[in-house]
Amino acid sequence: MSKNDRYVTKHPDGWAVKGPGASKASSVHGTQKEAESRAKKIVHNLGGGEVRIQNRQGKWRDSDTVPPGNDPCPPRDKKH
Repeated sequence: MSKNDRYVTKHPDGWAVKGPGASKASSVHGTQKEAESRAKKIVHNLGGGEVRIQNRQGKWRDSDTVPPGNDPCPPRDKKH
């Protein structure tokens, strides 16, 4: 877990972007797609890292490495 990583989680007002160990959200968005986009922009501006996304039930559904982060499995990550 890097300090550059961000998490997209369910929030009472929509979807939140949080940093590792943060109790408060960096930002809150109406849709998961908006929150994911904002999280990727934040991570990119910080120099790259990982964005992890939860589903509505709170389980991790996806993750994406944002350049210039170190993707441990670059050949298999073809959906982004």
